[in-house]
Amino acid sequence: MQFWMNLVLVVQLLSALVMIGLVLVQHGKGADMGASFGSGASGSLFGATGSANFLSRSTAVCATVFFVCTLGLAYMSNSRSGASTTETILDKAAPAAPAASGAAAIPGAAPVAVDAPAPAASK
Repeated sequence: MQFWMNLVLVVQLLSALVMIGLVLVQHGKGADMGASFGSGASGSLFGATGSANFLSRSTAVCATVFFVCTLGLAYMSNSRSGASTTETILDKAAPAAPAASGAAAIPGAAPVAVDAPAPAASK
């Protein structure tokens, strides 16, 4: 199982790097806007829009591979610990906090004498 997780992780990382490269190489739609105001031969305001070219299709394929690898990693990591433990994090007991008295819990507070007798009320 560990071999498959490592293989899927490597494929995911490679598809992410290729997708980053493809997005950076692509030519934006707004880049030809200045050319449409007299200096270029564009047909519309934001350039000619045709069918998807090779770069955009390659980006879509890389994105699909990336998301499939992400879902596969999530499934494998969840199923790896599924049958052995049925206890969730909510079922576990909270760790016990150390017992502290009122003023002792305040940082920088003066120590309080516990054995000091209370002052007697005068009549």
